[in-house]
Amino acid sequence: MTKFINDLMRLRRSPWEMLASLLIALGVIMLMQPFALELYSYSFIVTLVGTVMFVIVSHFPE
Repeated sequence: MTKFINDLMRLRRSPWEMLASLLIALGVIMLMQPFALELYSYSFIVTLVGTVMFVIVSHFPE
């Protein structure tokens, strides 16, 4: 866990890509769930933030 946080602070690509991928997956799960309208309402924003974040961090150094 400490290595993950240190890599986040040093702007390394792999932990940021993992975080962006988790945001995209969370947005898709929020989109497909039939129970809470509030989650469905924010699903597009979460997916969009994850996608834009992934595009940006793909340019970070290894």
